[in-house]
Amino acid sequence: MDTPAIRVERLTKIYDDVVAVKDISFKIKNGTIAAILGGNGAGKTTTLAMLLGLLLPTNGKIEILGQDMLKFRYRVLNRMNFSSPYVDLPKRLTVRENLMVFSALYGVKNPSKRIEDLAYTLALVNFLNQPVGQLSSGQRTRVALAKALINKPSLLLLDEPTGSLDPDTADWVRAFLENYAKETKATILLTSHNMGEVERLCSKIFMMKHGRIVDKGSPKYLIKKYGRDTLEQVFVDIARSKNTKLQEDFET
Repeated sequence: MDTPAIRVERLTKIYDDVVAVKDISFKIKNGTIAAILGGNGAGKTTTLAMLLGLLLPTNGKIEILGQDMLKFRYRVLNRMNFSSPYVDLPKRLTVRENLMVFSALYGVKNPSKRIEDLAYTLALVNFLNQPVGQLSSGQRTRVALAKALINKPSLLLLDEPTGSLDPDTADWVRAFLENYAKETKATILLTSHNMGEVERLCSKIFMMKHGRIVDKGSPKYLIKKYGRDTLEQVFVDIARSKNTKLQEDFET
């Protein structure tokens, strides 16, 4: 039986008296592009942070690439990576210097060649010696992707991968992620507020609300289940629903 890329069991995170994530369980097969969706405060980013090992859960179990993250995180950290438009790279360092730093952190062999390859793939050749702070938002997004791919990760976690990008650059990023997943068989888990993006990229979706997973399935399945035409309409239905039976029906 194939070990899933991600297995989460009864995961909970409580800050003082605030329950950010409540008793969620899910698994994602290797080679899948999946998404965690929900409104602001749903628990998406907290969940990603726990998967990365940046936050310790209050309760629950996380397995990444077959390893218990609470006990053996060091075994898989070099096989995963993360990108977010809301996490800035050092702006005074050049693109090359930033990527060299992360190459060292991940123990990348022959980092100069890896950086040159990524620069060519991500159209960064002309910017390698520029400080990151002088780049446009689209260019910085490509640098963040290069950083996230520096170690050829088997698992890539992306928080709003096209957030704040113009439509052309966002479309380029989506196409790149599609091709990367096909070529490498890597698993990608992302969060996004762009439902068209999720419909295009993802075969599995987990819908979160108030820290809980209230539904899951493929985009087509969820659209059909809720009798809607688009995933955005499904998102709005769930976000506005006050029906607590959503979670009960999902669990049964």
